[in-house]
Amino acid sequence: MEVLLECDWHACREKHERRVRRWIEPRLARASRNEPHPVEDFLFEYYAYRPAKLLGWHPGIGITLQGETARQYLSHKNYGQTAEGLTADASTLPPQRIESIRWCLEMLRRTNERSGAFGCFGLHEWAMVYGAETVRHAAWPLRVTPGEIARLVESIGPRCTHYDAFRFFTPAARPLNKHQPTRATTGALEQPGCLHANMDLYKWAFKLAPFTASELVADCFELALNIRVLDMRASPYDFTMLGYQPVPIERPEGRAEYEALQREFAICAAPLRERLIKVCDQVIEQAGSGDQAGLASR
Repeated sequence: MEVLLECDWHACREKHERRVRRWIEPRLARASRNEPHPVEDFLFEYYAYRPAKLLGWHPGIGITLQGETARQYLSHKNYGQTAEGLTADASTLPPQRIESIRWCLEMLRRTNERSGAFGCFGLHEWAMVYGAETVRHAAWPLRVTPGEIARLVESIGPRCTHYDAFRFFTPAARPLNKHQPTRATTGALEQPGCLHANMDLYKWAFKLAPFTASELVADCFELALNIRVLDMRASPYDFTMLGYQPVPIERPEGRAEYEALQREFAICAAPLRERLIKVCDQVIEQAGSGDQAGLASR
Protein backbone atom coordinates (compact mmCIF):
# COMPACT_ATOMS: atom_id res chain seq x y z
CA MET A 1 0.00 0.00 0.00
CA GLU A 2 1.19 3.49 -0.88
CA VAL A 3 0.23 6.02 1.79
CA LEU A 4 -0.71 9.60 0.92
CA LEU A 5 -0.57 12.34 3.51
CA GLU A 6 -3.68 14.49 3.81
CA CYS A 7 -2.04 17.52 2.15
CA ASP A 8 -0.80 15.38 -0.76
CA TRP A 9 -4.09 13.70 -1.62
CA HIS A 10 -5.95 17.00 -1.26
CA ALA A 11 -3.59 18.42 -3.89
CA CYS A 12 -4.24 15.44 -6.16
CA ARG A 13 -7.98 15.87 -5.77
CA GLU A 14 -7.83 19.58 -6.56
CA LYS A 15 -5.69 18.95 -9.65
CA HIS A 16 -8.18 16.36 -10.91
CA GLU A 17 -11.15 18.66 -10.34
CA ARG A 18 -9.48 21.51 -12.24
CA ARG A 19 -8.76 19.18 -15.12
CA VAL A 20 -12.25 17.76 -15.56
CA ARG A 21 -14.13 21.01 -15.00
CA ARG A 22 -13.06 22.16 -18.46
CA TRP A 23 -15.17 19.32 -19.88
CA ILE A 24 -17.98 19.34 -17.33
CA GLU A 25 -18.78 23.04 -17.11
CA PRO A 26 -19.50 23.53 -20.84
CA ARG A 27 -21.73 20.46 -20.74
CA LEU A 28 -23.72 21.80 -17.77
CA ALA A 29 -23.97 25.25 -19.36
CA ARG A 30 -25.34 23.76 -22.58
CA ALA A 31 -27.82 21.64 -20.65
CA SER A 32 -29.09 24.73 -18.82
CA ARG A 33 -29.81 26.32 -22.22
CA ASN A 34 -31.23 23.11 -23.69
CA GLU A 35 -28.51 23.35 -26.32
CA PRO A 36 -27.31 19.93 -27.51
CA HIS A 37 -23.82 19.36 -28.89
CA PRO A 38 -23.63 16.38 -31.26
CA VAL A 39 -19.93 15.78 -30.63
CA GLU A 40 -19.12 16.61 -27.01
CA ASP A 41 -22.40 15.50 -25.41
CA PHE A 42 -21.90 11.93 -26.64
CA LEU A 43 -19.55 10.95 -23.82
CA PHE A 44 -22.03 12.11 -21.18
CA GLU A 45 -25.14 10.65 -22.80
CA TYR A 46 -24.02 7.38 -24.36
CA TYR A 47 -21.81 6.35 -21.46
CA ALA A 48 -24.24 7.70 -18.83
CA TYR A 49 -21.56 8.59 -16.29
CA ARG A 50 -22.79 11.74 -14.62
CA PRO A 51 -20.57 14.85 -14.53
CA ALA A 52 -20.60 14.74 -10.73
CA LYS A 53 -19.16 11.22 -10.85
CA LEU A 54 -16.42 12.28 -13.24
CA LEU A 55 -15.62 15.23 -10.98
CA GLY A 56 -15.30 13.04 -7.90
CA TRP A 57 -11.76 11.96 -7.03
CA HIS A 58 -10.66 8.48 -5.96
CA PRO A 59 -7.07 7.41 -5.34
CA GLY A 60 -7.50 3.95 -6.80
CA ILE A 61 -6.67 0.52 -5.43
CA GLY A 62 -3.47 0.20 -3.45
CA ILE A 63 -3.51 3.77 -2.11
CA THR A 64 -4.26 4.67 1.52
CA LEU A 65 -5.44 8.16 2.46
CA GLN A 66 -4.38 9.63 5.76
CA GLY A 67 -6.01 12.43 7.73
CA GLU A 68 -9.33 13.10 9.40
CA THR A 69 -10.98 14.31 6.18
CA ALA A 70 -10.33 10.93 4.57
CA ARG A 71 -13.25 9.59 6.61
CA GLN A 72 -15.59 11.17 4.06
CA TYR A 73 -14.77 8.20 1.81
CA LEU A 74 -16.52 5.86 4.21
CA SER A 75 -19.77 7.19 2.72
CA HIS A 76 -18.71 5.68 -0.63
CA LYS A 77 -19.12 2.02 -1.52
CA ASN A 78 -16.07 -0.24 -1.42
CA TYR A 79 -13.99 1.74 1.02
CA GLY A 80 -12.58 0.47 4.28
CA GLN A 81 -10.52 1.55 7.27
CA THR A 82 -7.00 0.29 7.98
CA ALA A 83 -4.58 1.18 10.74
CA GLU A 84 -2.96 3.67 8.36
CA GLY A 85 -6.06 5.29 6.89
CA LEU A 86 -8.84 4.84 4.31
CA THR A 87 -8.48 2.76 1.19
CA ALA A 88 -10.52 1.18 -1.60
CA ASP A 89 -11.36 -2.34 -0.47
CA ALA A 90 -12.12 -5.16 -2.91
CA SER A 91 -12.25 -7.87 -0.26
CA THR A 92 -16.04 -7.78 0.12
CA LEU A 93 -17.03 -7.56 -3.53
CA PRO A 94 -19.85 -9.99 -4.38
CA PRO A 95 -19.02 -12.94 -6.66
CA GLN A 96 -20.98 -11.52 -9.61
CA ARG A 97 -18.91 -8.30 -9.52
CA ILE A 98 -15.68 -10.29 -9.45
CA GLU A 99 -16.92 -12.37 -12.38
CA SER A 100 -17.66 -9.25 -14.42
CA ILE A 101 -14.18 -7.91 -13.67
CA ARG A 102 -12.66 -11.22 -14.75
CA TRP A 103 -14.57 -10.92 -18.03
CA CYS A 104 -13.32 -7.36 -18.48
CA LEU A 105 -9.75 -8.43 -17.75
CA GLU A 106 -9.89 -11.24 -20.31
CA MET A 107 -11.41 -8.97 -22.94
CA LEU A 108 -8.80 -6.26 -22.39
CA ARG A 109 -5.95 -8.77 -22.51
CA ARG A 110 -7.20 -10.41 -25.69
CA THR A 111 -7.66 -7.02 -27.31
CA ASN A 112 -4.14 -6.03 -26.34
CA GLU A 113 -2.67 -9.19 -27.84
CA ARG A 114 -4.25 -8.69 -31.27
CA SER A 115 -2.91 -6.69 -34.17
CA GLY A 116 -4.93 -3.59 -34.97
CA ALA A 117 -7.13 -3.43 -38.07
CA PHE A 118 -6.91 -0.04 -39.75
CA GLY A 119 -8.89 -0.37 -42.96
CA CYS A 120 -12.38 0.57 -41.82
CA PHE A 121 -12.00 4.31 -42.63
CA GLY A 122 -14.82 5.23 -40.26
CA LEU A 123 -17.51 3.80 -42.51
CA HIS A 124 -19.58 2.83 -39.47
CA GLU A 125 -21.06 6.35 -39.31
CA TRP A 126 -21.93 6.14 -43.02
CA ALA A 127 -23.52 2.71 -42.48
CA MET A 128 -25.75 4.28 -39.83
CA VAL A 129 -27.38 6.53 -42.45
CA TYR A 130 -27.15 4.20 -45.47
CA GLY A 131 -30.59 3.94 -47.03
CA ALA A 132 -32.18 5.65 -44.03
CA GLU A 133 -35.24 7.90 -44.21
CA THR A 134 -34.20 9.68 -40.98
CA VAL A 135 -30.77 10.26 -39.47
CA ARG A 136 -29.54 10.44 -35.88
CA HIS A 137 -28.29 14.03 -36.08
CA ALA A 138 -31.25 15.42 -37.99
CA ALA A 139 -30.50 19.00 -36.89
CA TRP A 140 -27.25 18.95 -38.85
CA PRO A 141 -26.88 18.78 -42.64
CA LEU A 142 -25.17 15.99 -44.49
CA ARG A 143 -22.09 17.12 -46.42
CA VAL A 144 -22.63 14.43 -49.07
CA THR A 145 -25.72 13.19 -50.88
CA PRO A 146 -27.50 9.92 -50.07
CA GLY A 147 -26.26 8.62 -53.42
CA GLU A 148 -22.65 9.37 -52.49
CA ILE A 149 -23.16 7.65 -49.15
CA ALA A 150 -24.51 4.57 -50.88
CA ARG A 151 -21.68 4.47 -53.42
CA LEU A 152 -18.98 4.67 -50.75
CA VAL A 153 -20.57 2.09 -48.45
CA GLU A 154 -21.13 -0.33 -51.32
CA SER A 155 -17.76 0.15 -53.03
CA ILE A 156 -15.50 -0.13 -49.95
CA GLY A 157 -17.75 -2.12 -47.66
CA PRO A 158 -17.90 -1.56 -43.88
CA ARG A 159 -15.54 -3.72 -41.78
CA CYS A 160 -16.76 -2.93 -38.30
CA THR A 161 -15.67 -5.30 -35.50
CA HIS A 162 -17.41 -3.44 -32.67
CA TYR A 163 -20.90 -4.56 -31.70
CA ASP A 164 -21.95 -1.27 -30.11
CA ALA A 165 -21.27 0.52 -33.39
CA PHE A 166 -22.62 -2.25 -35.62
CA ARG A 167 -25.96 -2.40 -33.80
CA PHE A 168 -26.73 1.14 -35.03
CA PHE A 169 -26.23 0.23 -38.70
CA THR A 170 -29.33 0.51 -40.82
CA PRO A 171 -30.93 -2.83 -41.71
CA ALA A 172 -29.76 -2.36 -45.29
CA ALA A 173 -26.14 -1.82 -44.20
CA ARG A 174 -25.76 -4.75 -41.82
CA PRO A 175 -25.45 -7.49 -44.48
CA LEU A 176 -22.71 -5.43 -46.18
CA ASN A 177 -20.45 -5.53 -43.11
CA LYS A 178 -17.49 -7.91 -43.26
CA HIS A 179 -18.28 -9.11 -39.72
CA GLN A 180 -21.56 -9.72 -37.94
CA PRO A 181 -20.61 -8.88 -34.35
CA THR A 182 -22.87 -9.69 -31.42
CA ARG A 183 -22.62 -8.91 -27.73
CA ALA A 184 -21.38 -12.46 -27.18
CA THR A 185 -18.55 -12.09 -29.70
CA THR A 186 -17.13 -8.92 -28.15
CA GLY A 187 -14.16 -10.72 -26.64
CA ALA A 188 -13.42 -12.51 -29.88
CA LEU A 189 -13.61 -9.48 -32.21
CA GLU A 190 -12.47 -6.47 -30.18
CA GLN A 191 -9.19 -5.18 -31.60
CA PRO A 192 -6.89 -2.24 -30.72
CA GLY A 193 -7.28 -0.37 -34.00
CA CYS A 194 -11.00 0.17 -33.46
CA LEU A 195 -11.91 3.73 -32.51
CA HIS A 196 -14.90 2.58 -30.49
CA ALA A 197 -12.94 -0.09 -28.61
CA ASN A 198 -10.48 2.63 -27.61
CA MET A 199 -13.27 5.02 -26.67
CA ASP A 200 -14.73 2.28 -24.48
CA LEU A 201 -11.64 2.32 -22.30
CA TYR A 202 -13.43 5.20 -20.61
CA LYS A 203 -16.41 2.92 -19.91
CA TRP A 204 -14.25 0.19 -18.41
CA ALA A 205 -12.36 2.77 -16.35
CA PHE A 206 -15.45 4.17 -14.64
CA LYS A 207 -17.07 0.76 -14.28
CA LEU A 208 -14.03 -0.29 -12.25
CA ALA A 209 -14.41 2.71 -9.90
CA PRO A 210 -13.49 3.30 -7.14
CA PHE A 211 -10.59 0.94 -7.81
CA THR A 212 -9.55 2.97 -10.84
CA ALA A 213 -7.60 6.08 -9.97
CA SER A 214 -9.54 9.13 -11.12
CA GLU A 215 -6.49 10.31 -13.09
CA LEU A 216 -6.83 7.17 -15.22
CA VAL A 217 -10.57 7.73 -15.68
CA ALA A 218 -9.81 11.28 -16.85
CA ASP A 219 -7.06 10.06 -19.19
CA CYS A 220 -9.53 7.63 -20.78
CA PHE A 221 -12.19 10.35 -21.02
CA GLU A 222 -9.77 12.70 -22.78
CA LEU A 223 -8.78 10.02 -25.28
CA ALA A 224 -12.44 9.16 -25.91
CA LEU A 225 -13.29 12.81 -26.50
CA ASN A 226 -10.48 13.19 -29.04
CA ILE A 227 -11.56 10.01 -30.79
CA ARG A 228 -15.17 11.21 -30.88
CA VAL A 229 -14.01 14.34 -32.71
CA LEU A 230 -12.36 12.22 -35.42
CA ASP A 231 -15.43 9.99 -35.56
CA MET A 232 -17.64 12.96 -36.37
CA ARG A 233 -15.15 14.69 -38.67
CA ALA A 234 -15.06 11.52 -40.79
CA SER A 235 -18.84 11.12 -40.74
CA PRO A 236 -21.15 12.19 -43.58
CA TYR A 237 -22.43 15.09 -41.45
CA ASP A 238 -21.28 18.69 -41.82
CA PHE A 239 -20.10 20.05 -38.46
CA THR A 240 -17.99 22.90 -39.80
CA MET A 241 -20.21 25.41 -37.94
CA LEU A 242 -18.89 23.84 -34.74
CA GLY A 243 -15.30 24.19 -35.91
CA TYR A 244 -14.78 20.60 -37.05
CA GLN A 245 -13.26 20.32 -40.50
CA PRO A 246 -14.23 17.13 -42.36
CA VAL A 247 -11.91 14.21 -42.87
CA PRO A 248 -13.22 13.34 -46.36
CA ILE A 249 -12.98 9.56 -46.37
CA GLU A 250 -14.81 9.54 -49.71
CA ARG A 251 -11.44 10.56 -51.20
CA PRO A 252 -8.10 8.68 -51.03
CA GLU A 253 -6.35 11.50 -49.17
CA GLY A 254 -9.13 11.56 -46.57
CA ARG A 255 -8.84 7.82 -46.02
CA ALA A 256 -5.08 8.19 -45.58
CA GLU A 257 -5.58 10.96 -43.02
CA TYR A 258 -8.16 8.90 -41.15
CA GLU A 259 -5.91 5.84 -40.97
CA ALA A 260 -2.94 7.89 -39.75
CA LEU A 261 -5.02 9.38 -36.93
CA GLN A 262 -6.53 5.99 -36.14
CA ARG A 263 -3.03 4.55 -35.71
CA GLU A 264 -2.05 7.42 -33.42
CA PHE A 265 -5.07 6.79 -31.23
CA ALA A 266 -4.24 3.08 -31.04
CA ILE A 267 -0.76 4.00 -29.76
CA CYS A 268 -2.29 6.34 -27.17
CA ALA A 269 -4.81 3.71 -26.06
CA ALA A 270 -2.32 0.89 -25.49
CA PRO A 271 -0.82 2.14 -22.19
CA LEU A 272 -4.29 3.04 -20.88
CA ARG A 273 -5.46 -0.50 -21.59
CA GLU A 274 -2.39 -1.84 -19.80
CA ARG A 275 -3.19 0.30 -16.76
CA LEU A 276 -6.76 -0.99 -16.70
CA ILE A 277 -5.49 -4.56 -16.95
CA LYS A 278 -3.32 -3.88 -13.90
CA VAL A 279 -6.34 -2.52 -11.98
CA CYS A 280 -8.35 -5.65 -12.80
CA ASP A 281 -5.47 -7.86 -11.68
CA GLN A 282 -5.14 -5.96 -8.40
CA VAL A 283 -8.85 -6.12 -7.66
CA ILE A 284 -9.07 -9.84 -8.36
CA GLU A 285 -5.94 -10.54 -6.31
CA GLN A 286 -7.17 -8.49 -3.36
CA ALA A 287 -10.67 -9.96 -3.50
CA GLY A 288 -9.31 -13.49 -3.34
CA SER A 289 -6.32 -13.01 -1.07
CA GLY A 290 -8.10 -13.50 2.23
CA ASP A 291 -5.56 -11.27 3.98
CA GLN A 292 -7.74 -8.20 4.37
CA ALA A 293 -8.19 -8.40 8.13
CA GLY A 294 -8.57 -4.99 9.60
CA LEU A 295 -10.59 -3.52 6.74
CA ALA A 296 -14.02 -2.37 7.85
CA SER A 297 -15.92 -1.85 4.60
CA ARG A 298 -19.32 -0.32 4.61
